[in-house]
Amino acid sequence: MSEIDSIKSENQKLRQYISLINAELELTQRVFEIKQNFANSPDSERIIKPILDRINKIQSEKLPLQNELNLN
Repeated sequence: MSEIDSIKSENQKLRQYISLINAELELTQRVFEIKQNFANSPDSERIIKPILDRINKIQSEKLPLQNELNLN
């Protein structure tokens, strides 16, 4: 792999990592807003659960990229 190909690959991984961070931040904000708007609602946990599951999936997708890009 040439140096340019290596840089392109690293750039693509960084973009993917940034995209995952943005998605995680947005979903975390939504969870916060739902908790505020539905503070005493029994439905809030039902609404939040799939969002939290997605956040966990994003975090597991980020970990290999963090390690590969030495972002620890």
